[in-house]
Amino acid sequence: MPGVADYRFLVSQGDMGLRLDSFLSAKIDGLSRSQAARLVRQGHALVDGSPKKPSHQLAPGQAVTASLPKPEPCQALPEALEIDILYQDSDLVVVNKPPGLVVHPAPGHISGTLVNALLHHCRDLSGVGGLLRPGIVHRLDKDTSGVLVAAKNDAAHQALSGQFAARTVEKTYLALVFGVPEKDSGIVDMPVGRHPDQRKKMAAGKGRQALTLWRVARRFADAALLEIDIHTGRTHQIRVHLAALGHPVIGDSVYAGKKRGKKLPDSVAGKTPFPGRQMLHAFRLSLILPASGKRLVIEAPVPQDMQILTQALEKAAENRWEGGKIHV
Repeated sequence: MPGVADYRFLVSQGDMGLRLDSFLSAKIDGLSRSQAARLVRQGHALVDGSPKKPSHQLAPGQAVTASLPKPEPCQALPEALEIDILYQDSDLVVVNKPPGLVVHPAPGHISGTLVNALLHHCRDLSGVGGLLRPGIVHRLDKDTSGVLVAAKNDAAHQALSGQFAARTVEKTYLALVFGVPEKDSGIVDMPVGRHPDQRKKMAAGKGRQALTLWRVARRFADAALLEIDIHTGRTHQIRVHLAALGHPVIGDSVYAGKKRGKKLPDSVAGKTPFPGRQMLHAFRLSLILPASGKRLVIEAPVPQDMQILTQALEKAAENRWEGGKIHV
């Protein structure tokens, strides 16, 4: 039986050797690798019209088709949690996700998430995301704040997922990083994939193609505020790429390294509270509204912890130049 959303992809040279489940997870936003593997095992994904195993390695020129089965009733429960709604209409809702809030429930942890809050505020979320991810089109890490969109109906979910897959959604982030880049802007074009030894961590150099554009918004004594545009949406992409660039995100205990992961830049150490999370904020999202075809641009205010650290860095940078001398 056809699913509610049908997809067809042609395997490119750059996709050669990828597992079928990994390929589908990368192509269909909101679909995890485990969900993709389940689709393959259930016969909802085919290669050149034939069923394969989730581990099947793809070859250039092959056609991959997939159908998402009809959604099951959502089992996540509504909760009266406060959320900051930036925009909503009959098709979608855009929220400003605070740091520390998990986006969707997981087995064994089905409460206190953004999905639970959305189910309370929006009774008509799309079921395409499945039992625990209704309406979720894309995700943010637990400790990353900012703009996130969810679909209210299945047609909108399919339209928005198509925009993410086609890379027509424009996403701009703000990041406070260690060190001051010599250049005003740059590009990191480096694959991102699973770390060979630490499965919960990502690594640069192998995996799926990933492209990150960055530019310096402000320079401080020993840190910088970067504006970042991502043209792909790999897991932890920004954090991995900035660490590879030599300017890891402040507060990133996973990718900044043992020495930097739990410390502030020297100029503000002991002068302002440690934020306790990576200083990464999804600042702006631009997409096409499914019903009207008009482009929507939404910005999320910078959270307080990031503002406080930015102000401390600015003050420290100003003090270095007192009396015409550099003070460290």
